[in-house]
Amino acid sequence: MKLLAVDDARGRMLAEIAILPAERVRLAQAIGRVLAEDVAAVRDQPPFNASAMDGWAVRAVDSPGELNIVGESAAGHGYEGHVGPGEAVRIFTGAALPDGFDAVVIQEEAERSGDVVRVPQVDAGHFIRPAGGDFKAGALLLERGARIDPWRLSLAASAGRAEVSVGARPRVALLSTGEEIVEAPAEPGRFQIYDSGAPALAAMVEDWGGIVIRAKPVADELDAVIEALRSVEADLVVTVGGASVGDHDLVRAAGEALGLSLRVESVNVRPGKPTFFGVLGDGRRMLGLPGNPASAFVCAEIFLRPILNAYQGSAAEPATVAARLEQALPANGSREHWMRAKLTYSGGGVTVRPYRDQDSSLVSVFAASDALLRRRAGAAAAETGTLVEVLRLSRA
Repeated sequence: MKLLAVDDARGRMLAEIAILPAERVRLAQAIGRVLAEDVAAVRDQPPFNASAMDGWAVRAVDSPGELNIVGESAAGHGYEGHVGPGEAVRIFTGAALPDGFDAVVIQEEAERSGDVVRVPQVDAGHFIRPAGGDFKAGALLLERGARIDPWRLSLAASAGRAEVSVGARPRVALLSTGEEIVEAPAEPGRFQIYDSGAPALAAMVEDWGGIVIRAKPVADELDAVIEALRSVEADLVVTVGGASVGDHDLVRAAGEALGLSLRVESVNVRPGKPTFFGVLGDGRRMLGLPGNPASAFVCAEIFLRPILNAYQGSAAEPATVAARLEQALPANGSREHWMRAKLTYSGGGVTVRPYRDQDSSLVSVFAASDALLRRRAGAAAAETGTLVEVLRLSRA
C-alpha cells in the first residue's frame, strides 16, 4: 500500500469534504456551532457616553468647586433635563452621561451636603466610557467560520443578535469491529477487553460539532461488516478497528463491496499507519481508524477533527504551537511520530515532556496527556531546550 505523509493524507481527505448547508438557530443554541455568516454591529457600543464609576457627572471647567445637584442618572434611566454651569448630576456605573457634562467624579472623592456637592479638580473624559468605545456601528465583530464559545456568544448578543446562521452538524456513523471487544456493562470473556475507543471517539465527535450515530459492534464476519456499513445513513462513516491487513481485518474489503474508492490507502505516521479514507459508492465518506485506542485518538485529532471542521466551514488544519523539550530525544525514524506528552507552563514559557512509554494500546497515558508532540519523519536528534511542535489537547 502507498504510504502518504500526514499533511498529504489530510489534504486528500479534505479535498473530498464539502461544507454542509447552513441553518438558522437561536443564539442560545449556537454554542459549539460554526458561524456561516459574518456578524456586524448595528450600533455603537456603548451607544452613549457612559459612567465607569458611581459618582457625580460634572463639567470639567466647573471643578474644583461646589455644584448644585439637579438630578440623577441610573443605568437604563438617564437624566434628560437641561444642565448648566455649576451643576452636577448623581450618576451610577453604566449610566448615560447627561448632555453637557464631560467628566465623572467618583463618590469617594466628592463631599455632599444637602443639595450641594463639593468636587476636586478633574479633566474632561475622567471615568467616562466613550460612545463606541467597545465597537462602532458597522464594525465586523465575528467572521464566518468562527466557532461560537461563550465569549463570542456574548459579543453577538451585544450586537443585538437573537439568531445566527451556522453550519449544519455532520452526521457521523461510528462502527467498532472486532470480536475481542465488548461494551460495558456487558461482561467480557476470558479473551476479550472493554471497548475504550468507540465511546471516547463518540464524545470527541460530539465535542467537535458532529452528530453521532452509534452502530452496534460487529463480529469478524465480512457479511456482517458489509451490512453494518450499508445500513447507516451519515455524511461520514468512521470505523474503529479492522483497518489493517490481517486475516480478521475486514473493513476495507467490506467497503470495497460497497464501492469504496480509496483516496488514502495508508499514512506514514506513528501511531496510526493503517488509517485509510475513501468515498463509498453512494457518496458517503469513510474514514478507517486503527483499533488500538491511542492510534485511533491520535488520528482522530489529526484527521477526524479537521474533517468535521471542514464540514462545518471552520479552519481545518490543526494548529500547533512551539514548546521547549524538557529532555533530549533521539533521532526519529522514517515515520512521522505524534507522541503523547505533558506541558508545563512556567516563567512565561512552555515546556513539553513526552511520556516514556508510547505503546498505542495505553489509554492511561493518553488520559494523562495534554498535548501531542510532533516529530517529523527523519527528524534529527533534539537536545533539551530545543523548540518542537506540539498540538494541545482539549482538557477541562
